[in-house]
Amino acid sequence: MNEFKPEIVKQSDLIRFRQATEADLDYIMETEHAEENAQYVIPWPREEHARLLHIDNTRHLIVETADGSKKVGFVIVSGLKNPFQEIEFHRIIMAEKGKGYGRETVRLLQSLAFEDLGAHRAWLDVKDYNDRARNLYRSEGFVEEGLIRDCIKNGDRYESLIILAILEDEYKEVLRSR
Repeated sequence: MNEFKPEIVKQSDLIRFRQATEADLDYIMETEHAEENAQYVIPWPREEHARLLHIDNTRHLIVETADGSKKVGFVIVSGLKNPFQEIEFHRIIMAEKGKGYGRETVRLLQSLAFEDLGAHRAWLDVKDYNDRARNLYRSEGFVEEGLIRDCIKNGDRYESLIILAILEDEYKEVLRSR
C-alpha cells in the first residue's frame, strides 16, 4: 500500500515547511480565523485558500515541527515567477506563539526566498498596530519602506499597512551577524 508522503519544501532543526493540501484546509481556516490571528489579517474564504493550492506562482505551506508531529502555522509565498526576482510573504500565521516558531518561520522563509528561489527582494505587509510582528520582522533584517494609509476597510473603520522588505545583500549581512 502506498503511504502519502507530503512534499517537504524546506526544513530547519525546529520546523519544516511542507506543501499544503486540501486535507489542510480545515486547519488553515481554523488558524486564520482564530481571534488572536484574525485581527491582523483579512480572513479569506475557504475557496480562496483552496484556489491558491493550485496556482503555480504561489506556494501555500504548512509550518510544522521538524519531525512533522504537529502543525504550528501556515504561510503563503507569492511571486515565484516574478521576473524582477521579488518574493512576497503573503501570509505568515502562527497557531503556536511564544515558542520561537514565528522567528524560525521568518528565517526559513528568507532562506527559501534568497537561497532556493534566487530572489533579490522579499517583502510583506503588516497592519500598523501589529507591533509584535513588526518588531520580529525588523529584528530579522526587514526595513520599513512605507505606510499605506487607510487602505483596508475592516467593518466600519479603515486600517493602514506598513510595507517591510529585505534585499538579498541585507539578508546576507543578517546571516553573518547571527
